[in-house]
Amino acid sequence: RGRNAVPFLFEQDWTMWLGGDQLGRPLLARIIVAASNTMAVATGAVIASMVIGSSLGLIAGYSRGRAGQMIPRLADVIMSFPSLLLAVIVLYMLEPSVGNIILVLAITRIPVYLRTTRAEVLEIRERMFVQAAVVMGASTPRIIFRHILPVILPTLVTIATLDFAFVMLAESSLSFLGIGIQPPEVTWGLMVAQGRPYLTSAWWLSFWPGLAIILTTLSLNLLSNWMRIALDPTQRWRLETGG
Repeated sequence: RGRNAVPFLFEQDWTMWLGGDQLGRPLLARIIVAASNTMAVATGAVIASMVIGSSLGLIAGYSRGRAGQMIPRLADVIMSFPSLLLAVIVLYMLEPSVGNIILVLAITRIPVYLRTTRAEVLEIRERMFVQAAVVMGASTPRIIFRHILPVILPTLVTIATLDFAFVMLAESSLSFLGIGIQPPEVTWGLMVAQGRPYLTSAWWLSFWPGLAIILTTLSLNLLSNWMRIALDPTQRWRLETGG
């Protein structure tokens, strides 16, 4: 019952409102489960890359020694490989598990946070309040975590929101290619791939998860734009005046 069932919003069983897949499973329920898996991978990758990249960026930006010169070269090495190609190569060699996918996607996004944090720290460390803290004898960890990090944190949060959409699309691409999350687990990208053979007869198998990807990505882009204005004191007047 319900194999490739046509979407019908007035169906008694609400889980069948979006139709059924090739095995008769309700698409709405599968999309909800796939959302949790897709979001879990994207969240893990973004948090890991932001923590590692920002930590390295803080060290590279504040250090005036060899670390400040060597750490940026790490970002250059990672960025010399196309991120999606690097993920494909690594996942072909490793088992395409959730942990490996998070690890690969996190590594490819580290340079974004490393270079942004380093650039911000290089400018902030010359400001008067940081110089005053140095003169008063504050320790390096205190200066970094008490005076510098709070200033750059809004920028990092805004980038992470936008990066979440990019990582989610990358995970969906990997699952669509068959080297991401494997059945019986499910993600939106995998659902699109599974519905591809039925595009002419049951287009909704790929349409609904594809629509979920588009709407989520669009929402995250709008959210990051709002956060950029809301977290920047020089731009906040636009929200207050409705501009």
